[in-house]
Amino acid sequence: MNKPSFSLVRRTLTLALASLTLCGTAMAQANRPIRLIVPYAPGGPLDIIARSLAERVKDSLGTVIVENRAGAGGNLGADAVAKAAPDGQTIVMGAVATHAINPWLYSKIPYDPIKDFTPITLVAKVPNVLVMHAETAQKLGINTVADLIAYAKKNPGKLNYGSGGNGSAGHLAGEMFKAQAGVFMVHIPYAGGNPAQLALVSGQVDLNFDNLASASANIKAGKLKALAVTTAARATALPELPTIAEGGKALGLGQFDVNTWFGLFGPAKLPADVTRKLNKAFTDALASPEVRTRMAVLMAEPAGDTPEQFAAFVKAELGKYEKVVKASGAKLD
Repeated sequence: MNKPSFSLVRRTLTLALASLTLCGTAMAQANRPIRLIVPYAPGGPLDIIARSLAERVKDSLGTVIVENRAGAGGNLGADAVAKAAPDGQTIVMGAVATHAINPWLYSKIPYDPIKDFTPITLVAKVPNVLVMHAETAQKLGINTVADLIAYAKKNPGKLNYGSGGNGSAGHLAGEMFKAQAGVFMVHIPYAGGNPAQLALVSGQVDLNFDNLASASANIKAGKLKALAVTTAARATALPELPTIAEGGKALGLGQFDVNTWFGLFGPAKLPADVTRKLNKAFTDALASPEVRTRMAVLMAEPAGDTPEQFAAFVKAELGKYEKVVKASGAKLD
């Protein structure tokens, strides 16, 4: 029998080593934990839900590490993912601010909210609620959205509303309400949502467009009068409360729809098979009783959709807030 030549043996060994190296690299990559970046500080709704989801997907995706990277209204964390490798190992819990409001609120941001990301799935929507100082509402005879609009039209500039600051969700909801209803109310910005809510409870301002979870305790205590939720559909937590669109349908507000939403994105050019895998893992997690229970405490409405549906949603939200932010004149730089 002829013995194999030295060169043939060397080539065979080289191919074998290359194969082992590729396998090792693939296994190492597969065992790397996924980084789920939350572009805000720990303890908020996005952070709480991100950690709940990370726990639920570990059987299908392996370890998911939640990393808080706050700064610049969420822009820093979002940009970190926009510039990450499109391998599915780095994703972000983006939000209405990072992908629909900030591109118009800041004169320049380091990423493109559409071109630099691959949408994975919408995670949840958190309703906001139009609330008045209870004594003010009683004094002025305002019990519905129609009552509020009627009073505001007869008394332009006499009502004011507070918010967590220029360009905040509460500010923009108020500007959208004013534009669609054809009324004028004075905006009073505060340094955050909590100071704005304290100002409302104490009667320093007349009304707010507040986060439902934050406002619910004062609504139940009778300190605030809830007029309507800002979302297109009624909130599961307060099903008896109408939407602004319902109460203001005949008054120009039939299409009113504002909510605080958040969802998962990967970097641009994420492979289709990786996107599908991530989508399935997280939408399955969103359907689990444990995650839904956690969301119910935060009064968040679980979502979960296809990457294509989420992409269309983000594009529509970006267009909606372009008009609102520009009309409000709000700028953060």
